[in-house]
Amino acid sequence: MLFDTHAHLNAEQFEEDLKEVIERAKDAGVSNIVVVGFDRPTIKKAMELVEEYDFIYASVGWHPVDAIDMTDEDLAWIEELAAHPKVVALGEMGLDYYWDKSPKDIQKEVFRKQIHLAKKVKLPIIIHNRDATQDIVDILKEEGASEVGGIMHCFSGSPETAKICVDMNFYISLGGPVTFKNAKKPKEVAAEIPLEKLLIETDCPYLAPHPYRGKRNEPSYVKLVAEQIAEIKNVTYEEVAEITTRNAKKLFGIN
Repeated sequence: MLFDTHAHLNAEQFEEDLKEVIERAKDAGVSNIVVVGFDRPTIKKAMELVEEYDFIYASVGWHPVDAIDMTDEDLAWIEELAAHPKVVALGEMGLDYYWDKSPKDIQKEVFRKQIHLAKKVKLPIIIHNRDATQDIVDILKEEGASEVGGIMHCFSGSPETAKICVDMNFYISLGGPVTFKNAKKPKEVAAEIPLEKLLIETDCPYLAPHPYRGKRNEPSYVKLVAEQIAEIKNVTYEEVAEITTRNAKKLFGIN
């Protein structure tokens, strides 16, 4: 069984055929999905999905690109939702220096506030990082984020950075890019990081794996990620599926 630890089934790209997408995921052997909410509308939709499907869970947080929009009321609402039995993490949160909608100092402040909240409600965190690795590592260290741990989502850094994150109690999550022919770093990370510290994800509808690159991604494609990791590590697909699912359930506290 497979665990897609990061999906955006709450995205508008799935409005037309969500039920079919979920059926295809089940047919592909996906036993659990975490739907990630990162602003008011996507969090609301994620919460609707966890009520409707027993194998779907939610993570709630505020995306760094939209950090400038987050209010104290939003943070209080996230804290309230954290008490829901099917909310298994906070995030995605972090830093994004690629888009310039939110100034860096505001992104950092919102990131720190969410780490504080995660420690208060005792939930792991899901980290979004784009062009901001050193600042993210520094903030995780400064705020003692290892206390709750979490996931380096759709990890694109070096094996050396991955090891630093693992030492801080974070799992390394790999998605579609590990299947790309030219993706040197994710393949190196898959080879060097122990399976006990890896998770798999789609980040759908984005970053579809080969041979669907450039098309809409969906949870059923997480199987292709698991198959690629098995090939890189020279282990069976079943072993990758079993261990990454066990890792996710342990992190999220799902029995």
